[in-house]
Amino acid sequence: MAGEADERLELRLYELKEILDVTTFTGPGDAEATDVTHDSRQSGPGVVFAAISGDKFDGNDFVAQALEMGSIGVISERATPPGVTAAWIRVPEARRALARAAAAVHDWPSSRLKLVGITGTNGKTTTTHLVDSIIRRAEGRSAMLGTINYRIGDETTEAHHTTPEASDIQRFLSRAVSSGCRSAAMEISSHAIELNRANELSLAAAVFTNLTRDHLDYHKSMEAYFAAKSKLFDGTLGTAPLNSIINTDDEYGRKLASMAHGRLITYGLRDADVRAAGYKTSESGLEIGVVTPRGTFDIRSSLVGRPHAYNILAATAAGIALGFDAEAIARGVADCRMVAGRFEQVIGKTSIAGGFRVVVDYAHTDDALLNVLTTAREIAGGAGRVITVFGCGGDRDRTKRAPMGEIAGRLSDFVIVTSDNPRSEDPETILSEIEPGLKRSGREYMKIKDRREAIFRAIREARAGDLVLIAGKGHETYQIIGTTRTHFDDREVAREAMELRASGNNATTQK
Repeated sequence: MAGEADERLELRLYELKEILDVTTFTGPGDAEATDVTHDSRQSGPGVVFAAISGDKFDGNDFVAQALEMGSIGVISERATPPGVTAAWIRVPEARRALARAAAAVHDWPSSRLKLVGITGTNGKTTTTHLVDSIIRRAEGRSAMLGTINYRIGDETTEAHHTTPEASDIQRFLSRAVSSGCRSAAMEISSHAIELNRANELSLAAAVFTNLTRDHLDYHKSMEAYFAAKSKLFDGTLGTAPLNSIINTDDEYGRKLASMAHGRLITYGLRDADVRAAGYKTSESGLEIGVVTPRGTFDIRSSLVGRPHAYNILAATAAGIALGFDAEAIARGVADCRMVAGRFEQVIGKTSIAGGFRVVVDYAHTDDALLNVLTTAREIAGGAGRVITVFGCGGDRDRTKRAPMGEIAGRLSDFVIVTSDNPRSEDPETILSEIEPGLKRSGREYMKIKDRREAIFRAIREARAGDLVLIAGKGHETYQIIGTTRTHFDDREVAREAMELRASGNNATTQK
C-alpha cells in the first residue's frame, strides 16, 4: 500500500487545520503536507503522522519515532507534549481526523473516480471481483481493494485487511486516479465503518449484499451490526452514496432500503429493480436472464451456485448505476471465471481418477455454510455424498459455532470437525462448542483437531460421485495457533492428500 501518487495538491498545515475539527494547534503551520499516515514507519519529510489507538498499539507511543524520521506534524487526541516543536494538531477523534486529513492531502480522490463500495456479511469479495471485472471490460482499467488483494491496473499486492486504514485507502485511490483509473471497487467491512476507515469516501454506489450472524464478538448484537452497515448508506460517514444498491430478498436489506440515501436500486431473484427472469445452475456455472431498468439480457458465468446468482445481480445493478451497457456487464461477469477460495475446485490425479470432487470455500458463518452446502448437495446429486471438513476461528464470535455444526450435519453425509485459526483458544474447547449442533443433526461425525490430518482423512474417505467440501479458510494461506502464524493452504494440503492417495499410500504425513 505504501507509495505516493504522481500528482498532489499543495496543502499547508494551517490549511489542513481549517478543515479539521481542531481543539488546539501548536507549532509552525507553513510546511506543505504531502502525505498522511497512521504508521510511524512511513513517516518522513512532508508526512503528517496521525496517532491513533488500536487493539494492540497506541500511536502516541510512536510519535517520537515519527518525528525523528522527519514528520512535519502530528494529529493526536492528546495535548502537545513538552519539548515538541513540530506542528501538533489536537483533535477530539483522531480516526475521524485521519480520514479527513488523508482525503484532503490527496485532493479527495474518491470524488475524481466512480467508486463502488460493497458491504454485507457474505458475498462481498465475489461481488467486488465481479464489479471490478465489469469495470475492466467497460473501461479497460480498474482498481480494487478487497479481502484477497489490492490492485491498480495489473499491479497487485497482498491484502492484510479487508478494508485498510483510511490513510492507506486515500493514498491507494490517489494512485489509482493518477494511473488512469476512472472507476474502482472496494470491500467495506463493518469493522472499518465503525473505525472510521470508510469516512470521506464519495461513493458512486454502495452495495448491500445481506446480513447474517457474524462478528457478534465485536458488535455484540445484530442490531448494532446492522447499524454499522447502515452508516455506509445514510450519509453518516461524511457523504451519502449517489446510488444505494440493496438486496431486498434479505430481511435487513428491506429495512435498509427504507432509510438509504441516493437513488435506490433493489436487486433479488424476484420483485426487484434488477432481478432474475429465471436461472439455471449446474456444476459448470450459471445462466441467468436478468431484468433491469435498461432492459433484459442474458448472463452466463462459470461461478457455481445460487449465492453467486445474488452476487451477479448485485454486480449487474452496480454496472447499471455506473452507466455501463448490457454487453459490458454480461462480458465482464463472464470474464470473472473464479474467485480464490470461493467454491474453488481443487484438481488432483486422484480426484479425476476416483470420480470425486474437492472444493475449498471461505464459508465461516452459519448462513454461508448453509449456502455452500446447498450448492454442494446440488452438484453431488442423489448418488454422491457430501463430506465436509470445517472448524470455527478462535477469539471470534462463539454464537455461530453450534449452529454451524447443526447445518454441517444436516446437509452433509459425513462431517469432520477440525481447527480453523484457534488463535489463543484451546482447539478442543472450540470443537466442544461446535459439537452440540452436530449431535442435534444426528449425522455421523468425527473430531480431528489437526486440520491437515482432517483433510487427509476426508480425501481418504471419498468415493466416486462424492464431493469433499473444505470450508472456513478459503483463500487464506496461513494457520494461527496461539500467537504463531504458519503457512497453511487448504488447497495445497488437499492436493498433497490426493497425490498421496494416488501413490497408494493413505497415511497422513506430518510436517
